[in-house]
Amino acid sequence: MENRRLTLLGRIAVAACLPYLALKLLWVLGFDVGVVDRTRVGHTVWVAGNLFTFGLDAVAAVVAHALTRPGARRAPAWLLAFPVWMASGLLIPLLTGLVGGTATALVTGVRNPMTDGGFLAPWVFGVVYGGFVIEAVTLLGAFGLYAHQRWGGLLRRPLGALPGTGSRALQRVFLLPAAVLLAALGTVNVLWGAGSTVGVAAADVAARSVFSSASDVVQGLLSLAGAAGLLLLLLPGVLPRLRMRIPLVLAWCGGAAVFACGGCLWLGQAVADGLSPGSGAVPAGLPGLVGALELCAGLVVLCAGAFTLGELADADGRMPAVEPLPGPPCAARCAPPVDVRGNA
Repeated sequence: MENRRLTLLGRIAVAACLPYLALKLLWVLGFDVGVVDRTRVGHTVWVAGNLFTFGLDAVAAVVAHALTRPGARRAPAWLLAFPVWMASGLLIPLLTGLVGGTATALVTGVRNPMTDGGFLAPWVFGVVYGGFVIEAVTLLGAFGLYAHQRWGGLLRRPLGALPGTGSRALQRVFLLPAAVLLAALGTVNVLWGAGSTVGVAAADVAARSVFSSASDVVQGLLSLAGAAGLLLLLLPGVLPRLRMRIPLVLAWCGGAAVFACGGCLWLGQAVADGLSPGSGAVPAGLPGLVGALELCAGLVVLCAGAFTLGELADADGRMPAVEPLPGPPCAARCAPPVDVRGNA
């Protein structure tokens, strides 16, 4: 039953990628389908950006298809985990920010930038973001089932029963500062989403919308969740009975969002600025610094987390299964019921 659910989710995820891939391919080939004002973006940046995002979604489709194959559990772990980690960092903030921004726009009645038709036709946003919502639910759901099948024994262990690893002390040296940095960056993003203009240029303040504010809040909360998950994993004595999967999910989602939706966005803006000098793609002031720090923090979480999880999985395979909680003796549990007359 679980294999059938995984296969179904993976196939739906592949299908959800197809409209976005088709649209991006048309744009790269020069067909401005759904584009209202093409002059807003330079030709080089337009083609490079569409090729890059086409490649990202194509990788997601390939990974979703691979998860449905019988040999997925024999594949190298990083080959599937890293693309899904990146997808988590892009899709989870997008999905939650979209829901939060749309709900806020409906309640407050403020302008919805996706319906003004200034740059792209409104139907484009429906196709793109509708596909992303389905892709997020199905791809991440399929990987959750896959992780349960492959690492279920480790994920069910309480933090206090995790096997020791040779580099745990060294990992703390890097990950503890990274957790503190994630908490600081998350606080800054939440403040920006709440309306603070500290360190933000006047032009960026004027360009804010309900969706950018919602995205800042979501990005900040995910960063704070990632910091909490890292601290729980690094200091298992704080909550020794907590299952590993809970702080791991927090660290996974928070670290991925900071790296993919924060740091990689800043890196893409820096590349765009290099392709078109003087375009001002990289944010000035504090937002630019935050983006660079998010890239560094995400890289530390990625590298240290990969080594630690690999060591834990290897050590867990050599350990006996977790002992069940004590219960009544087998004879008492397995005895047939007896009625009041003493008859079985």
